[in-house]
Amino acid sequence: MKAFAYLVALVASSAVGVLASDSAEGVKIDVTKKVECERKTQKGDKIQVHYRGTLASNGEKFDASYDRGSPFAFSLGGGQVIKGWDVGLLDMCIGEKRTLTIAPEFGYGDRGIGPIPAKSTLIFETELMGIDGVPKPEPVPEQDASEEKTGEEKPKDEL
Repeated sequence: MKAFAYLVALVASSAVGVLASDSAEGVKIDVTKKVECERKTQKGDKIQVHYRGTLASNGEKFDASYDRGSPFAFSLGGGQVIKGWDVGLLDMCIGEKRTLTIAPEFGYGDRGIGPIPAKSTLIFETELMGIDGVPKPEPVPEQDASEEKTGEEKPKDEL
């Protein structure tokens, strides 16, 4: 029930609203698993994201969809979540992982919500699980370290 309350707070935070531009100045994006794709997330997409949220101040976890076994679904860019998510999850491929470091003005600002103190910088480990209407890509087989960039195996006598 606690986790649900945090999800509601994540969604409800847009009702109070934090004024910020569409720039990513308040969001640091680190791509931790890069994925190539033809169709990236866009404003208006309904997406499914797994995440783990921690406080930058002490590393304490305050919420995680992984713990519930179900990704969080919402419409991107519509103000349904904190500004840092609407900015930080744009142009993302299915299967990509990002760590978002979100400044307070792109998170909950001066408000404290549950275990999140006011003026907190938040860190979210995110993984894009799906975009409604976009097929999931086929897994790409990992290349053996002995293979060249062309994908051809080296002859055994060259190893």
